[in-house]
Amino acid sequence: MDNYFIDNNTHNTKEIEDFSENLTSNSNKKNRYRVAINDELEIVQTGFANGVAEGFPLSENEKLDMINSAEHAFGIFLDALKCDWRNDPNSMDTPRRVAKAYVNDLWTGRYTAMSEITSFPSDGYDGIIIERDIPLTSMCSHHHQIIGGLVHIGYIAGEGGQVIGLSKLNRIVELFGRRGAIQEQLTTAIHNAVNKVCEDNKGVIVTIVATHNCVSCRGVKHQGASMVTTKASGSFRDNNNLARKEFFDSIKIN
Repeated sequence: MDNYFIDNNTHNTKEIEDFSENLTSNSNKKNRYRVAINDELEIVQTGFANGVAEGFPLSENEKLDMINSAEHAFGIFLDALKCDWRNDPNSMDTPRRVAKAYVNDLWTGRYTAMSEITSFPSDGYDGIIIERDIPLTSMCSHHHQIIGGLVHIGYIAGEGGQVIGLSKLNRIVELFGRRGAIQEQLTTAIHNAVNKVCEDNKGVIVTIVATHNCVSCRGVKHQGASMVTTKASGSFRDNNNLARKEFFDSIKIN
């Protein structure tokens, strides 16, 4: 994964630095932190199918303009496939439905910024924290077919480190999942986000188990095949480490 790179051109670095300084000054009073998901977590180039869009995040007006443009373009696409969508009562609104689905749902992670991630002092807890069976809906950036499955995340907070608000792990999965994706890069992106937010951790591990419609609905058309990817760091990298064994025993991949 070392060949992936960060594109910082479309992000306000000073705003992030000011935000971070404000967090540091207030952390002792509030006894918690809020961390922005920002350009440091992007592993692919801006504009790529599994990255953020140029100008990210987009305003509501910009997204509406995009929907209008995509609606027009998808109508042309259906024309090329000789679909009489203008006269078919079941298809006449399809170009706009598809455009809205991409912008507001399937690819919303490309256009809409995620809220800040809340984390809290670990208060000396040094065990593994695991959230398993996080639902994943994503889209293959090769054939634009659905990727569906489960994400399992584990990490060990460091001494004086942070633990992440539980639902925020789900939000991280949603942010990166709701883009075009290949599963390998998606696994890395989620891992890097948790690793960044959970500062001074002793290890992070992310496993995704997912089925791909590009396998079941086209090509070989094989039903039931699933793909398993894992990205691990720190204590979880060693295959003989008890933390890694405890994680995989807990998620019980069949």
